[in-house]
Amino acid sequence: MTDLPRVLVLAGTTEASHLAEALTARGDVDVVTSLAGRTASPAPLPGHRRTGGFGGVDGLVSYLRAEHVSALVDATHPFAAVMRWHASAACERTGVPRLRLERPPWRAQPGDRWTAVDDLAAAAAEIATGPFRRVLVTTGRSELAAFAPASDGSRSWLVRTIDPPGQLPLHPAAVLLGRGPFTVPEETALLERHRIDLVVTKNSGGDAAAAKLEAARHLGVAVVVVNRPPSPAGPAASTAAEALAWVCAVLGLPRTG
Repeated sequence: MTDLPRVLVLAGTTEASHLAEALTARGDVDVVTSLAGRTASPAPLPGHRRTGGFGGVDGLVSYLRAEHVSALVDATHPFAAVMRWHASAACERTGVPRLRLERPPWRAQPGDRWTAVDDLAAAAAEIATGPFRRVLVTTGRSELAAFAPASDGSRSWLVRTIDPPGQLPLHPAAVLLGRGPFTVPEETALLERHRIDLVVTKNSGGDAAAAKLEAARHLGVAVVVVNRPPSPAGPAASTAAEALAWVCAVLGLPRTG
């Protein structure tokens, strides 16, 4: 076991990777990056890496104590709705300082044809009641069943995911595998090639997946945007640099390592 203070980074975002890189480069912090394991081939991460769940709040409490974690940064995906609450509860029980690192959401720009909804069921309702005939779905592979009520044969679906989604509950449908970042010309060509008249996306924020929104704006394509789930109260940061400053402050480390 190291004598260095240990920081647990709940990862799964670009911001988590950047923070882990910055902390590891310092040399005065022991970094553990944790992934849920939902992506088959995740991008490499610095520091010590662990994969898989903790076993709920109790399991995370046990981990924090057994591994002598000095601080926790929750940098999970903006739509990882459960883990943020488990982290909050576990840190409250153990007294481990916790920070939520979450990039800002996308904001509608002039020319956008957005409809904001609170969940995937509401997104499916918008599709089912709208005039849309060619729908691009970019909400991930694990919750496609939510769109089944809108799959009545009157529209076609293009599902883009990082990993193969398995059997699709949507018909007729095609699958496009891809990992961002994507460029605006690429996304524009995709929308035109498939004659997409509706894009469905979660409001993940960031640059890697934003090009589709600019392409939709340019082409006048409608977009259904699913709002983020709420987060627990507590310290928050929107960039890796802000999170690094917080870690240094709570651990009493110099701002530069």
